[in-house]
Amino acid sequence: MAELAPLIQDLALMLIVAGFVTLLFKRLKQPLVLGYIVAGFLVSPHMPYTASVADMENIHLWADIGVMFLLFSLGLDFSFKKILKMGVSPVISTITIIFCMSMLGVCVGHVFGWSKMDCIFLGGMLAMSSTTIIYKAFDDLGLRQQQFAGLVMSVLILEDILAIVMMVMLSAIASGSNPDGSQMLGSVVKIGFFLVLWLVVGIFAIPLFLRWVRKLINDEVMLVVSLGLCCAMAVFSSKVGFSSAFGAFIMGSILAETVEAEHIERLVEPVKNLFGAIFFVSVGMLVDPKILADYALPILILVLTILLGQSVFGSLSFMLGGESLKSAMRCGFSMAQIGEFSFIIASLGLSLGVISDFLYPVVVAVSVITTFLTPYMIRLATPAYTHLEHRLPSKVIKLMNHLSMSHPNTTEQSKWKKLLTQMALNTLVYSILSSATIALMFTFVLPVTRRMLPGWELHWYANAITGLLTVLIIAPFLRAMVMKKNHSEEFRALWRENNTNRLPLLFTILVRMVLAVGFIFYICNYLTRFSNALMLTIGFVAVVMMIFSRNIKHRSIRLERLFIMNLRSRDIEAQVHGKKRPLYEGRLLDRDVHIADFTVPMNSTWMGHTLRQLDLGRKYGILISSILRANHRLNIPDGDYLIFPGDKLQVIGSDDQLGKFGQAITHDVLGEDPQVELREMKLRQLIIGSDSPFIGKTLEDSGIRNTYSCMVVGLEEGKENLSPFHPKRRFQEGDIIWVVGEQNALQALIKN
Repeated sequence: MAELAPLIQDLALMLIVAGFVTLLFKRLKQPLVLGYIVAGFLVSPHMPYTASVADMENIHLWADIGVMFLLFSLGLDFSFKKILKMGVSPVISTITIIFCMSMLGVCVGHVFGWSKMDCIFLGGMLAMSSTTIIYKAFDDLGLRQQQFAGLVMSVLILEDILAIVMMVMLSAIASGSNPDGSQMLGSVVKIGFFLVLWLVVGIFAIPLFLRWVRKLINDEVMLVVSLGLCCAMAVFSSKVGFSSAFGAFIMGSILAETVEAEHIERLVEPVKNLFGAIFFVSVGMLVDPKILADYALPILILVLTILLGQSVFGSLSFMLGGESLKSAMRCGFSMAQIGEFSFIIASLGLSLGVISDFLYPVVVAVSVITTFLTPYMIRLATPAYTHLEHRLPSKVIKLMNHLSMSHPNTTEQSKWKKLLTQMALNTLVYSILSSATIALMFTFVLPVTRRMLPGWELHWYANAITGLLTVLIIAPFLRAMVMKKNHSEEFRALWRENNTNRLPLLFTILVRMVLAVGFIFYICNYLTRFSNALMLTIGFVAVVMMIFSRNIKHRSIRLERLFIMNLRSRDIEAQVHGKKRPLYEGRLLDRDVHIADFTVPMNSTWMGHTLRQLDLGRKYGILISSILRANHRLNIPDGDYLIFPGDKLQVIGSDDQLGKFGQAITHDVLGEDPQVELREMKLRQLIIGSDSPFIGKTLEDSGIRNTYSCMVVGLEEGKENLSPFHPKRRFQEGDIIWVVGEQNALQALIKN
């Protein structure tokens, strides 16, 4: 008989011990993450009195997968749109926390007499709170949906992004180069470039793919596809120099904007729980009692530094970001630990050979201890605020709250600021898309065309074909870069308000046009040997042709509208359908008689029909013994009882009869709407002209509701509020009405 692989034995030991320990912690009403860490300590090689795992390398590999899936789930639950809606507050808080905790770590290292590099790397480790640990603690404590938890997660996501920049800076310091030089700037540009590129391309392409296969995907396929996308982005992220966990988070953020987000989150949760448990158990395995004994004092001081530092500086940082004292303290106390990025920074220091060997195990021990204390620190925040409120004068508390809440509202922007911000954002996005397209074409397409057209003479034809294709692909991007926002409300208002605004407005168009010409110039310069004057002329002519091309204009508008629809598809779906409840699975009980429970689907074709009309007994040979609707149970319903969606039917019959009934109740449903995004309701103003066919007709006679599927919500008569439109009132020339309907219906009504 073949011997069982050590990995299977290790997993069995880990999961069995973790299961029993977490049951105990559940009984004691403690967070499960603590139980996982205790289980890891019990099965670690450092624990001589219990069975321990044999293959630590494979366990750490599984733990890395756990981190990846945890951050993928985090992205599904917390998209980048939420961060953008919060404005600059998370940015202010993040930068302040990283700066304060880094300086605090450097100072503590100097107190112990550690080397300069140990102190610098220690500062970087103490600045990074653990996204996965806090996320898990919030989940276990039932706090994930609270407002302060959202603020904390915003800061943690920004910390993870800035951690990559910090690692580049630490590498530059270790190598003796200037961390403020081109290497640091290049790292920031690289992060921003790929972040925008992934989000824009992902939000454009992935919802289209999911919408295309929506009718073909079931739960099993959706799970495989979503995890496949997660792993693919993780691999791509690591290839371009970022962590796999960071790529997984980006993919989660992209999928969070799709209609299928809640479905994916529900399917992925068991996988996340399994691998997440392995990750936290592996963290517990890193606890070495010998290290705890030899470096007990430094570990204790570092733990106190993190607890007190995050409690004080973290709370102050969130106050600087605009939070009240109570909310800021809950946020600051929640971040009192270090985690996975601290391990990565420590590993970087070891690989570069610039930090001492003792620093890594010390940081691991500190991480484990602070992880243990995280749930208790989260719970301690409110009592600490209450204690502080009773000790400090009320005027001081009011002053602190007033200062924290008195930040300028970032949404109240001047027209110039709003216009320039939108122009800059559009220019950045379209520049990144154009740059990425050019890079892909020159990297992959150009070599292919040169191989297809070999020889020096045909070489220029290959260059010309590649260049022309590249320009055609980026044409919608360049046109949008130049023309976008030139007809916006802010642009037109500034143009009308003051003649002095017109020259700066024209200058904004000129700058964007020069940038667009620059892309054409780069393509020509790379592929040809034309003179600079000729290449600039070609670029200028090409951009002008793009501006006046109706085909390129329609392509640009179509792409942008599709992107916006994809970005808002989840919100539109929620408006159309509301929050979906999961369907309950039927179960079969073996008795003298066979009884099974079935739930009427929310989109069942049976809804609104009586039992007599459905004639279920004759069709399937079953009997409906009772119907449970909400908390009300009706036993032995008669034939006049109506079926409603969500009704739970208790059915008696044979296995064969119940099987056929189950298939019928599952298949007799309304099909999914493949164009759910088009069902969004919009409000439009309609002026009744002299040639309008509605003049002289009443609301009922006009057919606005019956023919065009629109509804008149009010009549504008110059008053503060809209006047109700009386059904008997006849339309008159000059009437200004406001109409609600779907986009297509409104367009048909307006054209009429």
